[in-house]
Amino acid sequence: MAARLIKGAEVAKQIREELKLQVQEMKEKRGLVPGLVTILVGENPASQSYVRAKQKTAHELGFYSVQDDRPADITEEALLDLIRKYNEDPKIHGILVQLPLPKHIDETKILYAIDPDKDVDGFHPVNVGKLMIGTADFLPCTPAGIQELLVRSGAQIEGAEVVVVGRSNIVGKPIANMLIQKGPGANATVTVVHTRTRDVAFHTRRADILIVAAGVPKYIKGDMVKEGAVVIDVGVNEVGRTPEGKRILVGDVDFDEVVEKASAITPVPGGVGPMTITMLMKNTVKAALKAAGDL
Repeated sequence: MAARLIKGAEVAKQIREELKLQVQEMKEKRGLVPGLVTILVGENPASQSYVRAKQKTAHELGFYSVQDDRPADITEEALLDLIRKYNEDPKIHGILVQLPLPKHIDETKILYAIDPDKDVDGFHPVNVGKLMIGTADFLPCTPAGIQELLVRSGAQIEGAEVVVVGRSNIVGKPIANMLIQKGPGANATVTVVHTRTRDVAFHTRRADILIVAAGVPKYIKGDMVKEGAVVIDVGVNEVGRTPEGKRILVGDVDFDEVVEKASAITPVPGGVGPMTITMLMKNTVKAALKAAGDL
């Protein structure tokens, strides 16, 4: 029997409705409005699209939202000054610098300049360290979305064998750290495999929960998955265009093969993707409450 679909778009919508009510209550009871600034350097079309989607969601939820566009030739020092300005702005609770940045700017230096209490992406080393020891204020958005999908879809995480394919700082490492913690939505046994792993399939076949963020189209085949596993496909790969010019997107999992073996699986698109922006909004609400001394 084909796997049940874990539809991220539906779960994201549910969480956004919860956040909308929370923001309304914050405004009415405390006069507190979550503030988010998105900083876009240059005119990368993909980055423009991502930032528009983030601003649209923030606006829909009732945030105070600022879109700050800067030219591609902005100096590193000028960008650092801009971040310092927003660090000190009490109306702004979340600062997001859209990556990638132009080559003449050191991304690490920029991300480290953001106040950890306003780092709603969860990339600052202070927040990464807190994640590691289990006291995170802000979870990185895509891993947080994955965890929410697992919890809300009823997956048995506690005691499960989880295999993560990929070791990026954005997905692989943080989700492994999150699921190994003591606490709800975690307590799993986690294995991380990557490009230097000798026999990836040996590990993936043991997984009760398989999380794939390899960046390779259709990398995980049906014979690499345990019968009844829950499969979370983080990959989004463009493999061509339709005659009408529409992008053809596939995940890192060979969906047609794996859907026959898994008990539940995320589709691509419409799986993990919609969760990322939603979790960014959740982090911004949390940052606003923290700034007001309510957390």
